[in-house]
Amino acid sequence: MILLISRLLLGVLIAYFSGKLISKLRLPAILGWLIAGMVMGPYASGLLSNELLDIRWYHGLLNVLECGMGLMIGSELVIKDLKQKGRQIVVTTIFQSATTFIVVALFFGVIFYFANIPLNLALIFGGIALATAPAPALSVVREFRTEGPVTRTLIPMAALDDIVAIIVFFSINSVIAASHTANQVPLFTTLALMILLPIAIGMGVGLVGGIILKKEMSKSATVLSTISLILASAVIGFVFNTMILTEPVMNFMLIGMAFSGTFANMVSKERLVQIMDAFSPFLMFSLMIVIMNLGAPLNYNLILNAGLFTAIYIVSRALGKYSGSYLGAKVTGMPETVKKYLGLTLLPHSGVSLIFTAIAAATLNSFDPDSAIILQGTIAAAAVINEIIAVIAAKKAFQWAGELEKQTPHKVSYAFSVNSN
Repeated sequence: MILLISRLLLGVLIAYFSGKLISKLRLPAILGWLIAGMVMGPYASGLLSNELLDIRWYHGLLNVLECGMGLMIGSELVIKDLKQKGRQIVVTTIFQSATTFIVVALFFGVIFYFANIPLNLALIFGGIALATAPAPALSVVREFRTEGPVTRTLIPMAALDDIVAIIVFFSINSVIAASHTANQVPLFTTLALMILLPIAIGMGVGLVGGIILKKEMSKSATVLSTISLILASAVIGFVFNTMILTEPVMNFMLIGMAFSGTFANMVSKERLVQIMDAFSPFLMFSLMIVIMNLGAPLNYNLILNAGLFTAIYIVSRALGKYSGSYLGAKVTGMPETVKKYLGLTLLPHSGVSLIFTAIAAATLNSFDPDSAIILQGTIAAAAVINEIIAVIAAKKAFQWAGELEKQTPHKVSYAFSVNSN
């Protein structure tokens, strides 16, 4: 146990300084964290071994950190600030999700038709492609302190996008499973546990948190109260995740988002700034560890072995995300920068996609193991290649949109500011 903890602490230090080094090249620190995770993972040096990555307390730590990361999203969901832009964000999310699913499923549907591969697999690819990993894009927002229409659209969309992805993916997976196996869990039950349950947990703790946090207190007391409430939210989620769900796929970031979204609407704007400013160091630490963990299980050797399906998946998903967000932003009358650059900030994908892939592969293995192999190989290779491209693309998108602060990345103080409309 002591050896594993020591390895993790060493890994955190390496990731931290890797981020600093990458920042000196005017690239996002997240790229350093991600690459450090890959280099230290079980497919390379093995510092972050499978023994560590699979142990329960490590997963529990990640759950807490993911819950903490949700505060960055939820703190922006102040109802009075979202009244004007809320409809635009929802419509744009639906447009880009629908377009991504159609483009990816259509590309693979045509190829699989001529390759004599079951078309069910094309629908699964389309469902998995919807998911956006919010941590990479949000870390760029955090590091470069971006501000503007693209940033204000991306942050709430990061939550909505994954909710839509969960609904679509589990609907497809349930229909395919039901057509080949018996005794499947009803779709409504699955979606309720995946979406409504984490939101209910977060809101419940958030109501208590709002009462506590709206009182003026010292910075240290604010940090202690906020972290204690996050721990309470994560513990409740962990109990449900291990005792009720058939698969441990509770969305802890959604819990954190609902928690912070609830208390953010109960405290004054000035108090919210104080809370998030005090919480800022923990948020940066959470982002770094979670992204390092995203890189650890990725096999860099897959880059050399990536085939046609991987290339098609990366290109078709990017095309769907970009064109869908452009159309949605155009229909809803969003600013020109949102039309042009929002899609590029939605390309990060790996964490959620790997979870969905594992679930879909487990379903396919019971009646079509060959398709499961194709799915796993394609998404695994895409996760490695796409994530590196996506991080750079997200940073360039904010730069082209004119939303990067003029400070160089390594000088950023990571101070928090509440965006206003």
